[in-house]
Amino acid sequence: EKSEICAMENPSKKAKTGAVIYNDGLTLEEKVPSDIDIAQSAKLRPIKEVVASLGLLEDEVEPYGHFKAKILLKARDRMADQEDGYYVCVAGINPTPLGEGKSTTTVGLTQALGAHLNKKAIACLRQPSQGPTFGIKGGAAGGGYSQVIPMEEFNLHLCGDIHAVQAAHNLCAAAMDARILHEASQSDEALFSRLCPARDGKRTFAAIMVRRLEKLGIAKTDPDALSVEERSRFARLDFDVSSITWNRVVDINDRALRGITIMQGPEEERIASQYEGGKKIQRATKFDIAVSSEIMAVLALATSLGDMRERLGKMVVGYSNAGVPIDANDLGVAGALAVLMKDAIHPNLMQTLEGQSVFVHAGPFANIAHGNSSIVADQLALKLVGKGGFVITEAGFGADIGFEKFCNIKCRASGLKPNCVVIVCTARALKMHGGGPPVVAGTPIPEMYETENIEYVKAGACNLVKHISNASEFGVPVVVAINRRWHDTEGELKAIEEAAREAGAARVVVANHWAEGGWGAKALGEAVISVCEEGKAAFKLLYPDEMSIMDKIEKIATTVYGASGVTYTAEALAQVARYEKLGFGNLPVCVAKTHLSLSSNPALKGVPTGFTLPVREVRASVGAGFVYPIIGTMSTMPGLSTRPCFFDIDLDPVSGKVIGLM
Repeated sequence: EKSEICAMENPSKKAKTGAVIYNDGLTLEEKVPSDIDIAQSAKLRPIKEVVASLGLLEDEVEPYGHFKAKILLKARDRMADQEDGYYVCVAGINPTPLGEGKSTTTVGLTQALGAHLNKKAIACLRQPSQGPTFGIKGGAAGGGYSQVIPMEEFNLHLCGDIHAVQAAHNLCAAAMDARILHEASQSDEALFSRLCPARDGKRTFAAIMVRRLEKLGIAKTDPDALSVEERSRFARLDFDVSSITWNRVVDINDRALRGITIMQGPEEERIASQYEGGKKIQRATKFDIAVSSEIMAVLALATSLGDMRERLGKMVVGYSNAGVPIDANDLGVAGALAVLMKDAIHPNLMQTLEGQSVFVHAGPFANIAHGNSSIVADQLALKLVGKGGFVITEAGFGADIGFEKFCNIKCRASGLKPNCVVIVCTARALKMHGGGPPVVAGTPIPEMYETENIEYVKAGACNLVKHISNASEFGVPVVVAINRRWHDTEGELKAIEEAAREAGAARVVVANHWAEGGWGAKALGEAVISVCEEGKAAFKLLYPDEMSIMDKIEKIATTVYGASGVTYTAEALAQVARYEKLGFGNLPVCVAKTHLSLSSNPALKGVPTGFTLPVREVRASVGAGFVYPIIGTMSTMPGLSTRPCFFDIDLDPVSGKVIGLM
């Protein structure tokens, strides 16, 4: 009997292998068409059908057109007593420009479980940034016959969550810089009078101001009852502008914004020249990419609307000249940020090519943020599939970054425990880790990557072995998915399988879901079912909360990356000391480093040894709930290459269809 979450009744059959795909609009072609051609040929289930298959109530759904919807968190709360399904994380080896197909595997595995193995299965993915979509990487909806559809909606605006993050983040930045300007040009008494203006002869505090009063230890609710000294303390935040860590954000790759100077208008010039200390309003700052915003991390790690509001208020934007943290509550803007984010907290529902449900929610990068979709989407999905069902959630980039942060940050915050991790690799990516030549975007791929070279595969398998070993540090059994390509040889695949088994992988499976959809991942699905049902997972965190910040960084560097030690700049040491003193030392660590290597040098493939991890600076995302060291030359604003993806993207003015989106 076919699962109720399967899409279509008349599957296309591939004569050569017997593979089938459950979508009336698709035929499994021997030569796989482009991703967008497949996606636009597929027959979509109306979102109402997808919702009905999940057993959701009408008032738990907010449709966004015919093929996507937001699912309200009250659906999760209604099912609080229902037993969770199995929790499976998909990670990968250190990525290469050749691609490993982690998103494709997440979708293909979900299609296999739901359409071909009669299991309830839901995928949970991040929303992709428009930076890589229009840059080099392209979209992130999967590929071939394992995709999320409509892929154009997935890769572009979806339901507007990233725009909400961007708007909220920049409102906070505007509030901060406006406050700095007004403090530079007004006395304490003038500030107080404007913050608490008299209306009908009486002053009142806005509700958010009470939080600042409590922080200052002022137990008064009548503005007129404050002493002169209390008025000054309340009204003047007294920013140390050199301590500001809150940049502005935009969701495109724009290297021109890596360094800017603000407050250059005529009024700002006048204030800067007229008032003592006014020069501090004009300062150098920069833009980050929107998905690196702390507000994106808050969205991903919050467990409810109330929790999100509290986290937004705790976000530290800078410090006073006395070294006191200044947060969004102090600025009076946290409530407004929550209003901008109130719809974004609800997960977005889409579908796979074979009709399985997909939650697409939050989009933090894994190299400069924690790289996982939202906690609330995973919680909701686990309730919807119920006992014996499967939630397949993806962790960004390699397992050294995405899976480590999935465990140490996401699972620490949610309390959820994975039953299994799938580590994805390809033969040609392992060849690069084994010493193969570099691959440059826009140039032909060297022939050795598409012809048999077993020695390079064996040499590069060390990277896969390291990630299997890392997973064992968390007590999670590993299924290795070898994402097959048409030019892989049996000898290459056998070499990978032998290396993975010797390293302790519970199962090793060759999967062909790119070319055959869920059918091509049936063996992978069976392996995941088997490992989860065996129940051998014994999940554990890598370090306790009470470990010091530097010890946590050392633990990750030496255990997960294989570094011989960690070095710090003087600035980083001072920042760590400040955070420990302020009580932030109990937060987990989110390392911002290159995803292309276990080390800080993206050119070092395989498993580098004898290197140290250079910590350039350390920031605190107090609202999100982690401290993040920035390693080496890591940038939080990507740039565009000479030949970005946007050259190929256009619109058919007659049909309105998107052309060329990858």
